[in-house]
Amino acid sequence: MGRALIAYTTRTQETRQIADLIAEGIRFSGHEAVVEDVKAIKNEAALAGYDAYVFGSPTYHGEMIQPMKTFLFLAEKADLENKAGGAFGAHGWSTEAQDRIYQTMKTVFKMDMVGGGPLPLKSAGLGGGIQMAQDYGRDIAKKMT
Repeated sequence: MGRALIAYTTRTQETRQIADLIAEGIRFSGHEAVVEDVKAIKNEAALAGYDAYVFGSPTYHGEMIQPMKTFLFLAEKADLENKAGGAFGAHGWSTEAQDRIYQTMKTVFKMDMVGGGPLPLKSAGLGGGIQMAQDYGRDIAKKMT
């Protein structure tokens, strides 16, 4: 059984809801999933011991919000190379945050990223968002086995 960390930041709790649904998808596959606000992760040692990492931030004015930027600098110090990864976040009109997180994980951290890109959802409850988030978790779980 593998362990996954879903680290998120949020403004309106939408990204938190998506994180919880991704965690459900991972758990449905028989793995452990820990959901954590990036503000609670204080050093790179806190990132040790996981087989997969999924990072999420909403897009706000075309950017990820500051706590995720700070967290990515911390995560860069951890040894995440070749670990399974994914990115997600809630958005209004554009998905820059999710795209930037995904590309950072792929190119800078050299992680084994899921699928063809991040999971961009306006809301967990809209347009099949619940199923899409759970399926993204299942895809992460497949990379852990």
